[in-house]
Amino acid sequence: MTDDAVLLTIEAGVATVTLNRPDERNALSEPTAARLVERFETVADSDARCVVLRGAGSAFCAGGDVAAMVSGVDSDVPPTDRVATVEAVNDAVAAVHDCHLPVVAAVDGPAFGAGAGLALACDIQLASPDAKIGFGSRRLGLPVDAGVSYFLPRIVGPNKAKELIFTGELLGADRARELGIFTRLFEAGDFEAGVENLVATIAEGPTVALGQAKRLVDRGVASTFEKALEREAATQGLAVTTDDHAEGTAAFIEQREPDFSGR
Repeated sequence: MTDDAVLLTIEAGVATVTLNRPDERNALSEPTAARLVERFETVADSDARCVVLRGAGSAFCAGGDVAAMVSGVDSDVPPTDRVATVEAVNDAVAAVHDCHLPVVAAVDGPAFGAGAGLALACDIQLASPDAKIGFGSRRLGLPVDAGVSYFLPRIVGPNKAKELIFTGELLGADRARELGIFTRLFEAGDFEAGVENLVATIAEGPTVALGQAKRLVDRGVASTFEKALEREAATQGLAVTTDDHAEGTAAFIEQREPDFSGR
């Protein structure tokens, strides 16, 4: 196995980004976080039309680098230096969240702390029965990070978010699906095929329009109704100039499935 902390493959319009520190349960060390940012920068300049984020081995991402935290305490590293690691993780989460393409988290094991924030930074969270997710850093004597205070209340509401953070409860796949944290849960033998099929459906879609829709939904959460209408009209004005719009209207008239090019 390569020692690259974050792998990237692009095939058939799908970019697969894999956290590749299985022996450390894909913990987000500072170098790993920086490498994740680099990988998403590469994706932005590629011909990919959808992104899958996953973890190698038995975990999606176990969170921050606890070994580095212990070293920081034992070596009396100044707080400003320790915060640099948090900022690196935050940059990685922002790179995922701000990606102009749809990003799908394929969660096939535990996602904890910063790893949970990384999963929620994606647009869709697909889970296997082995998936688990938890948001509390209470065991480490820390508050939340990696965008959890932003993402989690928007999914489960502020009071439930605080309960999950205060207790540090590790949610199983079924319960996380019930709360809407995982958007879809596949049966044990269907996970890989389920991820592949859903991602292919997205990658075959009108890429520009889906990217615009992503931004509209993200902004709409904190927007007024009137502002949302203005943004929708503006993005429609851009989308009608794309090849995919021309193909979509032609296919509708001709009563066939559209063959979108992503342009």
